[in-house]
Amino acid sequence: MDFIPVIIAAVAGAAVSAGGIFALNKSRENGGKNKADDLVRRAKNEASEIVLKAKNEAAETLDKAQREETQRRKELKKTEDRLIERETLLDKKLDQLDKKSDNLRKQEDELEDIKNEVREIRTKAQEKLEKIAGLSKTEARDKLIQMVERETKHDLAELVIKEQKALSDQADETAESILLTAMERMSSEVTADRTVTSLKLPDDDMKGRIIGKEGRNIQALQHATGVDVLIDDTPGMVVLSSFDPIRRQVARYALERLMKDGRINPSSIEEAVAKAEREIEKEVIRAGEDAAREVGVVGIPKELLHLLGELKFRTSYGQNVLLHSIEMAHIAGMIAQEIGADVNVTKTATLLHDIGKAVTHKIEGKHAEIGAELAKKFGMSEPVVHAISAHHEDIEPTTPEAIIVKIVDAISAARPGARNISAENFAERMRALENVALSFPGIDKAYAISAGREIRVIVEPKQIDDLAALKIARDIADKIEATMQYPGVIKVNVIRETRAIEYAK
Repeated sequence: MDFIPVIIAAVAGAAVSAGGIFALNKSRENGGKNKADDLVRRAKNEASEIVLKAKNEAAETLDKAQREETQRRKELKKTEDRLIERETLLDKKLDQLDKKSDNLRKQEDELEDIKNEVREIRTKAQEKLEKIAGLSKTEARDKLIQMVERETKHDLAELVIKEQKALSDQADETAESILLTAMERMSSEVTADRTVTSLKLPDDDMKGRIIGKEGRNIQALQHATGVDVLIDDTPGMVVLSSFDPIRRQVARYALERLMKDGRINPSSIEEAVAKAEREIEKEVIRAGEDAAREVGVVGIPKELLHLLGELKFRTSYGQNVLLHSIEMAHIAGMIAQEIGADVNVTKTATLLHDIGKAVTHKIEGKHAEIGAELAKKFGMSEPVVHAISAHHEDIEPTTPEAIIVKIVDAISAARPGARNISAENFAERMRALENVALSFPGIDKAYAISAGREIRVIVEPKQIDDLAALKIARDIADKIEATMQYPGVIKVNVIRETRAIEYAK
């Protein structure tokens, strides 16, 4: 640090001060000369002291700066030494890694050479074995497999039967307990419900009013409702015929209103039909909302609630579809709680599982597929959509919720009195069930029992062994599923009996 300018400035300042004092004294009277001399001397002394003090401070500051510089140089030297040492270590490690890499490459080459030698030895050994045995590798493998299969076929069949029986006993016991508990907790009507499609005429005069002059009234009613009105088929009755149950219900409400009012003409028919349609619309919406509320499901879109309400006027084998869905939802919720499945998903999917039946007369396809497409269209979750589409096994159910929906659908449909089937249809289904079983080779007899819920098949023991019996049971079940329509589940029971008879003489 350069302190010389500071010292010069101090000295110059002192000199200026002394000069000023001297000039001041010079201008005064000669009587103050001594006093001026004293002042000059003091000023010189003070300037000397200031200069000396400045020199000392400059020397101290310079010494301190030199010491600090020396210390910094020592630290820099240490840092430089450490960096040089690290660089040396890194170079050594890189050399070691290069050596290891070279060793690994050499070992890989040696290993590949050993593998090639082993392949050559194996190939030569295989060729020698083939020459000795007179068989190729493929032929020897096939013969070995056939020999092992013959020896283990019987044991395998017994093992499969044993394991199936053990699993079946455990599964049946647990499933039976859960299903019985859920069914006992659910109390509902089990009698079949039908939509009324006929009305009683109060008198013969009303019959003429309904027909009208030249049939204008009945034509106007048929045109407004889209329903065929049959009067002469049943005495004292008006029969309403249509594939659409909503239209039949509209026609019924309108006709009841017209008969009560007594005024029947094309204009009053149009007015009555319009009022009936509004009443049915309100009833449909209310039925859908009440069903969701009763089951305890929230978040269903209004469009799906409307279709759900339409199921109130639809039946399946005489069973009301909406009541069937509500009953299923209650039972499904109980089962889901027992096995730890998602209760909300299970109830929602069960309540909406037959939603496709509300539009099957408008859209082609199976009601399960249509229902799944509608649920997906209106934003229902993927588990709900999957359970709806799989409840008739059109696709394989892959979630516990989907399996519950399928099982509960069979439970509700199979309840005594839930569905009605005519005697002719019942006998025809029993014969069809037996014919499916008899269509397979090796079948001796087939009997449909338990009201068509079980088919017992007796096979020829010489043609069908134990392992083949298992396979034929599965094949019969698959064909029944593919070719027949039936409520509930059909048990396929294949019986194989072997008898050994000898006579002692």
